[in-house]
Amino acid sequence: MPPLEEHRVTCHLDCLLLDRGMSLVELSEKVGVSVANLSILKNNRARAVRFSTLTALCQVLDCAPGDLFTVDEERN
Repeated sequence: MPPLEEHRVTCHLDCLLLDRGMSLVELSEKVGVSVANLSILKNNRARAVRFSTLTALCQVLDCAPGDLFTVDEERN
């Protein structure tokens, strides 16, 4: 199996949670995604995100996908 390609997408879930005064546990309960999976996403270790999860996150956090994720053009 070839080595995993590094991605340049950064998740800003930690900042959004802080801004909204919400815990990861509370978010987990509201979006129906496990704390473990949200933690993987928050720590930029996720390799994929389902559109249904992205939709639920944006709905609960009252944000757009561009608020949740950015692409780092500097990293190679």
